[in-house]
Amino acid sequence: MLDFLEASRGERLTIEEYRNDFAEHFWTIGDNDFWKLERQQTFQEPGDDSWEAFRQGDWHKSLQLLEQRRKSLQNYYERIARAGFRTWRVRVVEEPVTPYLRWELHLLRLRHEYGGCVRIVGPDAIRHLETGRGLPEVVTLGSSVMYEVLYDETGVLAGGVRHTDPGLLARWRNLISDLYAAGEDITSFFDRHRRWLEAGTR
Repeated sequence: MLDFLEASRGERLTIEEYRNDFAEHFWTIGDNDFWKLERQQTFQEPGDDSWEAFRQGDWHKSLQLLEQRRKSLQNYYERIARAGFRTWRVRVVEEPVTPYLRWELHLLRLRHEYGGCVRIVGPDAIRHLETGRGLPEVVTLGSSVMYEVLYDETGVLAGGVRHTDPGLLARWRNLISDLYAAGEDITSFFDRHRRWLEAGTR
């Protein structure tokens, strides 16, 4: 998979270009849905109020701020349903779980509750695909466009690489959907690990 991605011709986009291009295509996804693979274990989310509280060590406030997003998330996924598609996400979770992931899993569980379907896989599920480096962060939007999402060395969004080759899109969409089928529902995962996820530590 990695060799095929690197051999394909993609268009490098700045952060602003990536966001604008993504927004242009997102609401016209259609029947092939939205598929996302999240591989990295640590990111930074500057400007996100809950993440900022988490970064500053205020776990309780961080969770409170996430809870306040329920209505906006409900409205968002209702709009997606009216647009005629769904979103599917595979989140790779390694042990020991990073502090960032303990925060993000709370957000992903909220997304899942309102229709943003999320499943969890461990590194064993993708080990055979990772030769030399880890899988990238990949998002497919229907059958028209795919992005390799890029981050800098600190985990801050740095832009993306846009791909439109139908064969490439189909291969990555099939890979992510296969991983999703083999994954664990995030609600089940969260219930099994509730004690340390709610505490924010392990």
